[in-house]
Amino acid sequence: MLAVDGRDHELTSDEAADLQDAVGEALTQRREFFRTEGVHRADGSYEVARRGADSAGNSKVFEGFGALRRLFDRLPAAFGAEDVGRAGITGSRRHMLVRHFAEHPAFDCGIASRNPLTAEKTGDHGSVEEAVASDEPTAAEDAEVVSAD
Repeated sequence: MLAVDGRDHELTSDEAADLQDAVGEALTQRREFFRTEGVHRADGSYEVARRGADSAGNSKVFEGFGALRRLFDRLPAAFGAEDVGRAGITGSRRHMLVRHFAEHPAFDCGIASRNPLTAEKTGDHGSVEEAVASDEPTAAEDAEVVSAD
């Protein structure tokens, strides 16, 4: 049984499973960029991944978009993989995050150099709340990175 607007609807098991899948997909938002993608997951976390990659080694999961925003805000005006690595992020994920910051419109920066890969902040970055409101359907979280490298 499903109650919507005070009316009861009886669903078969298959219909209920289809509805559950549809709701899960609605709560997950994937946004693709040139080399990276961002995924707002149903549990409220935010995943940065290499576009088209299919292994966990090509992604980094944050507690929420706000945690990624706080990382960006802590980076210097010009930053590279080494600067991102100081936050505990290792390997090729560091370069992936530099690219994601440059590709995602919520982060006011761009690629300044390809070798070594360096991004440069270009203006006012706003607050965590503004960034989250512009990109994430859920409220800002105060937790930090949750996945292991």
